[in-house]
Amino acid sequence: MMQAITYRGPEKLEVIEQSKPAVPKGAVLLKISHSGICGTDLNIYAGAHPRAKAPLIMGHEFSGVVVEDGTQYKAGTPVTVYPLVSCGQCEPCQTGQSHVCTTLKLLGIDFDGGMATYAVVSEDLIIPLKEKVSLKLGAFIEPVAVAVHALRKGNYQLGDRSVVFGAGTIGLCVALTLRHYGASRVVVVETNSFRLKMAADMGFETINPMEENEEEVLLEKSEGSGFDLVFDCAGHPSVSEKLTRVVKSCGHIVMVAAYKKPAPLDLIQGMFKEISMQFVRVYTKKDFEIAAEMIMNVPEFERIITHELPAAEAQQGFDLLVGQKNAVKVMFTF
Repeated sequence: MMQAITYRGPEKLEVIEQSKPAVPKGAVLLKISHSGICGTDLNIYAGAHPRAKAPLIMGHEFSGVVVEDGTQYKAGTPVTVYPLVSCGQCEPCQTGQSHVCTTLKLLGIDFDGGMATYAVVSEDLIIPLKEKVSLKLGAFIEPVAVAVHALRKGNYQLGDRSVVFGAGTIGLCVALTLRHYGASRVVVVETNSFRLKMAADMGFETINPMEENEEEVLLEKSEGSGFDLVFDCAGHPSVSEKLTRVVKSCGHIVMVAAYKKPAPLDLIQGMFKEISMQFVRVYTKKDFEIAAEMIMNVPEFERIITHELPAAEAQQGFDLLVGQKNAVKVMFTF
């Protein structure tokens, strides 16, 4: 038997006991160690995700240990999981872009995921952990891969001056990744005082739009020219309308956050400044491999994990994030 944190309907969670899943050929059974709550999980919990159907074991950020020998991995191997399931047949898949497969599916959304004592995962989705990486950090590789993908797709250049809007998990991961790869300046913009202090404690310049005009401050910090790269990790209309104003001429805007509704964007300013805008989605296997390596060398990533809770406290974990209390990354332990 095993414990499973199960989505039962809008704002309804249940921690249930159920049988361990059967293991088909080509898959392995993992004993789960840590599983994180993502913004997508909050969307599912709210009943707003178009594909997630109850009952569902959520969780696509998780780590664990292989229970029994598989074809490729031996029992006892510590791993994380690349949670994307692509069709392999559509044009994106056939041209090396399977992360934007036309029928892309994810563990924890379209199939049961990692918020359980055990999970069955296809061996081709397994990412072995480096020796120095704990299982706790192993469950954090997925959001770091999002940041890696954003930099690689966003045309980041060594030494770029960068702005990150939003100091949630992804925003802080982007900021740390920028610094690790040599950004000359990283400014973090955030309204939540707890998250803003976390960014400041990590050594970043910070701006609170509730207390000062971020446009004026950012232009002042860039001698009036704007920043090379601007990352939107907030996904709020009050941010989208400012993006083209704080980026430099011929600069780059990277849209990392998922906007749930149409948002304002100053397109004429984009034309006058000849700005490029890159939208990004999830990550590739290569991004995951880079993130798995980088996480060993950036100890600050672990500071983003503010809470570790037992599965029995699943509701409290979601309440922390839904209520925007003093939390950033909440993980469940099994």
